[in-house]
Amino acid sequence: MGNGVRAAPADFKQQDVEPVISAHLPSEGTQEKKKVLNSLMSGALAGAVAKTAVAPLDRTKIMFQGKSCWLEAYRLIYRTYLNEGFWSLWRGNSATMVRVIPYAAIQFCAHEEYKQLLGSYYGFQGKALTPFPRFIAGSLAGTTAAMLTYPLDMVRARMAVTPKEMYSNIVHVFIRISREEGLKTLYRGFTPTILGVIPYAGLSFFTYETLKKLHADHSGKSQPSPPERLLFGACAGLIGQSASYPLDVVRRRMQTAGVMGHTYSSILLTMQEIIREEGLIRGLYKGLSMNWVKGPIAVGISFTTFDLMQILLRKLQHSTNVQR
Repeated sequence: MGNGVRAAPADFKQQDVEPVISAHLPSEGTQEKKKVLNSLMSGALAGAVAKTAVAPLDRTKIMFQGKSCWLEAYRLIYRTYLNEGFWSLWRGNSATMVRVIPYAAIQFCAHEEYKQLLGSYYGFQGKALTPFPRFIAGSLAGTTAAMLTYPLDMVRARMAVTPKEMYSNIVHVFIRISREEGLKTLYRGFTPTILGVIPYAGLSFFTYETLKKLHADHSGKSQPSPPERLLFGACAGLIGQSASYPLDVVRRRMQTAGVMGHTYSSILLTMQEIIREEGLIRGLYKGLSMNWVKGPIAVGISFTTFDLMQILLRKLQHSTNVQR
């Protein structure tokens, strides 16, 4: 032909090209694996950044829950600072990271998967869940993460309330607790933890997802800005932690009973003793005011970090696929 373009052979068929094209496209299974991996990585980073930011406040809160008054807890923190230096305020943070990184990774990843499962079940594929499934997805995500990482939370609590000389590292905590108190001790306080996680994680994820949906409906923007995400996350943390706080106090008391000179055999008996000795508000809500500072900051950072990491990873993968 005059223009130099050769006609295709008569037996050439369009479907002959399809296998070549499809070979360069990621399969559905590969995409799902990448999605899960992205969620795990984003969740791990979100938990690490958030917990490191509030580590000194977290340690103060745990100490305060085991003390009789604010003044006593602050004196202990101040003495720790004077005797062991500024970085001692982050003591136990390595144990926190060992627990928080897998916990946050599992929780955020599980939340994404539960949202997808519930969306398919209720017929909301690709759309925001309605309020009840939204709450259930958060509760299931928190419960899944708590069940798989609880012993690490126990170790973290012990390291935060004991002198530096008592436990040298995380492994030492496991060994001493196992030898001196039995393996069951690693799951002491597990029941109040699960009972507390259900409203905490449920309300936190529910509030955050709801505020994002309301923002999209009223602003016309598909995504909130980072400061708006921080604000939504702060609201989520405030509501979630306020609802579950009494069970958090009970959990800490049961976890640290072996080194604080107490014996708690059940949730109800622990609550009764706390109320009898310290009162309802001053006992079961001890340290809540600090949680109103620490909690919103931590949850806001956590949710924002997760969302921004997800967006970044998706953009990187998209640009990689385009270049190919």
